Amino acid sequence: MSKNTYTDKHASAGITHPLPRIGIWKNQFSNYEITIEVPEFTSICPRTGLPDFGHITVHYLPNKFCVELKSFKYYILEFRNLGIFYENAVNRILKDLVKATKPKWMVVRGEFNTRGGMKTTVEARFPAKG
Repeated sequence: MSKNTYTDKHASAGITHPLPRIGIWKNQFSNYEITIEVPEFTSICPRTGLPDFGHITVHYLPNKFCVELKSFKYYILEFRNLGIFYENAVNRILKDLVKATKPKWMVVRGEFNTRGGMKTTVEARFPAKG
């Protein structure tokens, strides 16, 4: 096997790793949008073991619940030592936030620092674009 080969183990790393629970609080209003910015997101590449750095933006229209920020901070901090591709990290964050808050819609966007001369942006949506 070539040392440049990515395995299924690399691809699925971190997707099911236990993370801290994301807290919620009962929404009191309707028809307003919330944006949460995480300018210093860090995770670990599961293949190289090197850190990935990026900026995560969560934008959503709450329904009955909103994200409790302190718990979300501890959730995000857990990624610092987690081997996960950043494409999977963005989708995992969306999945976990949607499960916790059940928003009307949500977008999670990850803008990752340049590596190897390329900058990557990953965007995941709920509900997904058809």
